[in-house]
Amino acid sequence: MAADDEKPSGTAAPAPVGAAGLLPPSWSVRQPPRWLPRALLYTALAIAGLIAAFWVLGKVQGLLTVLMVSLFLAFAIEPAVNWLAARGVRRGAGTGVVFVGLLVVVVAFVWTLGALLVNQVTMLVTNAPDYIQDLVDWINATFNQDLSGDDLTNYATEWSSTIEGYLVGLAGNVWGIGTVAIGALFQMLGVLLFTFYFAADGPRFRTWVCSLLPPRQQKHVLRAWDIAVEKTGGYIYSRALLALCSAIAHYVALRVLDVPSAFALALWVGVVSQFIPTVGTYLAGALPVLVALVHDPITALWILLFIVAYQQFENYVLQPRITATTLDMHPAVAFGAVIAGAALLGPTGALLAIPVTATLQGFAGAYIRRYEVTEDTPPPTRKKRKQPKPEPADE
Repeated sequence: MAADDEKPSGTAAPAPVGAAGLLPPSWSVRQPPRWLPRALLYTALAIAGLIAAFWVLGKVQGLLTVLMVSLFLAFAIEPAVNWLAARGVRRGAGTGVVFVGLLVVVVAFVWTLGALLVNQVTMLVTNAPDYIQDLVDWINATFNQDLSGDDLTNYATEWSSTIEGYLVGLAGNVWGIGTVAIGALFQMLGVLLFTFYFAADGPRFRTWVCSLLPPRQQKHVLRAWDIAVEKTGGYIYSRALLALCSAIAHYVALRVLDVPSAFALALWVGVVSQFIPTVGTYLAGALPVLVALVHDPITALWILLFIVAYQQFENYVLQPRITATTLDMHPAVAFGAVIAGAALLGPTGALLAIPVTATLQGFAGAYIRRYEVTEDTPPPTRKKRKQPKPEPADE
């Protein structure tokens, strides 16, 4: 038995029976690398951090929007504040002076347009019977109908009932409308407060931001900041100057043509045509044409011709001279920027689209090198070398 139990020394021991013994040799079990658990842990932490960051951004989106709007408004008014500070006015007082000036301009604009609206509505209500009779006569003469003023009065009564139903439903939601209005008021106050701080403490805020960066990057941040202030403020001020020129020109034309509310209409045309790109020109010109059309169609035609002529003069003569030292933005670029901003952030994005695009265009002009485009010229032709004449052989 002992001889049978002995095994030759050259034979290998049988593999143990188990999970590893049941697998083929190519499927041998390997231990995972040591870095895999740590990598999985870091990946899970990164995903959790991204989820938490997006959650926080969603909660503070309103605050970030207020800060962004405030920063670009501060960029727009900082050149004026710097001008006052250079003449001995403290930055806080200078910022307050600029704020008061802007508030006066906004209140005057709203008050003037409100007076225009009240006058036009009052005149429309007073002359409504005459307008209805003129409309009835035109319909009967044009379409061979036999309408009367009573028919239009019945139609107006039905429309007024429908409008009254909408107004009753709107009044039932007065609590929600009031809540939205209060929220918008608080956001506006927040924008004004942060804008004041950013403009009044601009140098100190800039120093604090740069103190968080190494010296090599501080230079680029300061240069980018100066470009943003210069281009944003320059674009806004150039638009304001163009709006002033447009308002004066249209006021003179409306007064000559004896159109009522000439000052309010000229102010509307100047502001809307300059601060709403591309479409603003048509929106601005439509209102004075409609107001004049109520009084005299011939006057409305003359106003339309003047608006078209002045727009050409502004585009080819006035605007290049005013924007030569600030920033000239192509209307298509401005219109595309407004559409993109509205798609990203809604009305706030549409408001910020122009200054942001102006800043980016300023960055491109400062950091991107441009080259002159040379016309294609034909390659120079090579002149054939003259072959030397063979010398005569010596005899």
